[in-house]
Amino acid sequence: MTTGVRRRMGVDERRQQLIGVALELFSRRSPDDVSIDEIASAAGISRPLVYHYFPGKLSLYEAALKRASEDLAGRFSEPRQGPLGARLLRVMRRYFDFVDDHGPGFSALMRGGPAVGSSTTNALIDSVRQAAYVQILSHLGVDDPPARLELVIRSWISLAESTALIWLDGRRIPRGELEVQLVHDFAALAAVSAAYDEEMTALLRRILRDEPSDGPFGDLAVRLVALAS
Repeated sequence: MTTGVRRRMGVDERRQQLIGVALELFSRRSPDDVSIDEIASAAGISRPLVYHYFPGKLSLYEAALKRASEDLAGRFSEPRQGPLGARLLRVMRRYFDFVDDHGPGFSALMRGGPAVGSSTTNALIDSVRQAAYVQILSHLGVDDPPARLELVIRSWISLAESTALIWLDGRRIPRGELEVQLVHDFAALAAVSAAYDEEMTALLRRILRDEPSDGPFGDLAVRLVALAS
């Protein structure tokens, strides 16, 4: 007969466990509605022990947001292979996977949650946006973006954020349609900018040259032609 012995965790291992437990709870409910007692119970430890590793709920919340922001930023990483439209569509699918799995947590990350206005939370949100910006530039093969291209990319990232947040409030539009629509939105923003700027015109022509007729950008062209006729 053997007796079960609870393994003692190291400091970093316990901190990571608590962050993981908090993220799991935040993925189902708003962080405002999750108590330290619930986190302690889910982790199988006492409330005072949680405070031994984190000074308070805010510090645990910020640590959980940091992990979530790193995960979300990683969703924009994509090999530079194949047409841009297909790449962006895969990115959007991974992005909405995160949004779908971590709805309340995603809302808290983008809206600030209990730490609204804090420098830490703002920095985490900015890090996600910057990682997405850098990845899109990489997909475009541009090192020194002109002003209009920066405007297009940053506007599109903001549009993806707001679209996801609105979608979470009722999910009234099929997720797959929104993923495709956001890829179309990128092409549309680039096309409007190209109408005013020669550099953007050259970039857009280079992008479209490699796009298949049955890809997301080709699908947008068909839809626009049908609309015009």
